[in-house]
Amino acid sequence: MTTFTKITGDETPLIEVDAAKRLSKIDPMTYGGFTEHMGRCIYGGIYDPSNPLSDEDGFRTDVLSALRELDIPVVRYPGGNFVATYHWQDGVGPRDKRPKRPELAWLGTETNQFGTDDFMRWLDKLSAGKKQRVEPYLCLNFGTGTLDEALAWVEYCNGTRDTHYANLRRANGHPEPYRVKYWALGNEVWGPWQVEQMTKEDYAKKAVQWAKALRLLDPTVELILCGQDGQSSWDHYVLHECVGWVDMHSIHIYTASNKHLHNATAPLAAERAIQITASLIDLARIENKVAPAKPPTRICFDEWNVWDPERAPGDKGAEEQYTLSDALAVGVWLNVFVRQSKYIGMANIAQTVNVISPLMTNDRGVVRQATWWPLLLFSKYMRGWTVATHVRSGAYDGETTPAWLQGTLGETGAPWLDVSAALGDDGYVNLAVVNISETEDFAVELKGVGTDVTAYTVSGSRVSSTNKEGKEEVSLSEGKWDGQGKYKFAKHTFTLLRWKS
Repeated sequence: MTTFTKITGDETPLIEVDAAKRLSKIDPMTYGGFTEHMGRCIYGGIYDPSNPLSDEDGFRTDVLSALRELDIPVVRYPGGNFVATYHWQDGVGPRDKRPKRPELAWLGTETNQFGTDDFMRWLDKLSAGKKQRVEPYLCLNFGTGTLDEALAWVEYCNGTRDTHYANLRRANGHPEPYRVKYWALGNEVWGPWQVEQMTKEDYAKKAVQWAKALRLLDPTVELILCGQDGQSSWDHYVLHECVGWVDMHSIHIYTASNKHLHNATAPLAAERAIQITASLIDLARIENKVAPAKPPTRICFDEWNVWDPERAPGDKGAEEQYTLSDALAVGVWLNVFVRQSKYIGMANIAQTVNVISPLMTNDRGVVRQATWWPLLLFSKYMRGWTVATHVRSGAYDGETTPAWLQGTLGETGAPWLDVSAALGDDGYVNLAVVNISETEDFAVELKGVGTDVTAYTVSGSRVSSTNKEGKEEVSLSEGKWDGQGKYKFAKHTFTLLRWKS
């Protein structure tokens, strides 16, 4: 949690970190990924058998190597909107027997050359060298799918008995169960773009019945309810009806603006959404008299990112060209998750490769976009515990996107310095600071900081700077600081300071 005091004029900005005040655990699942059958995320992204950079399974080795840098704990699959017409059995067994199907979410053709077993194999390779495997998170088809089909998928993945779909998995060359823990009860079924859009009343009834059956088959699964954006009547209603049957509540928000300060402050709307959702969860548990012994129902923010669908249309592959402004927005997004870690059980950047992604592929290799660098620093260092932090600085109090955010920020506005801090299990304190100002450096008094500080800075010459193949305008630099005097946070930069507690 970070508190804020607004100052004006000649007052000196201040950031104070108290590592002794551990507030809430940062769930490792906060740094999750998402792979959907959309654009070039799967085909041409993680699976590209004709490319010389791919291994014997058709997986891009350069993509695997890059993603291992992020230490991703969980990956959501196979969608997304795609899942509303996806039938998992099309994607298992011999590839030459798998049917091609019309794909209605993004208006393409699904070849089914990559499916459940291939995804699990890819996760095995992504997990290489890790102490804990990268967990699979599968989303069930609540559109054209049936409960029988969902039960069959869970049995295929997790079944240990001598039963039909467990035996089918064995026949397909996978004798051991995959032990898939996380299952989503549909995706964005409230949306008018969905095949089989549902009312909140119909969804809630269906979700409870599916949850009941899925837990009878496998009591170990964790179920994620389909929420909206955390601040809607849909969220209120489905939580009230279903909170006793689920482990997490999913919300989705994307932010974007062509105006830099609108873009950089927009993720603060997600912070308000998290707070509202947490209150709705509390209200639902209270009204339903959920036993205190039942673990907290947490938020699964399983789609988030900077995305302008007009700039990068979904049916055209949604390939964003990210700028330094977008990188700063991603830094604010991740600060939000750290500050609100009490409520976050999982978060998944959408998406992991090519589609609105920090990582792009071409025939020759990968390109790390501007947004890669804050994601890398957070995933490496902003783990452990959120610690108490206070910021004293000036603030932006102008118009925002969305417009309602300006009203909720009130008179204090959005701090020029967006901040979070974490204490890692290794005893290091990590302070993440986004200077959203396009024009002003800030010399800041720092309290609670060590004398041997490593400083990582993500910067570029202008907020419109981008990274392309052979031209990196947004980069990461590393330096040292002795903790003496004021620290200058340069205009439009993301900085991570790291020291031993």
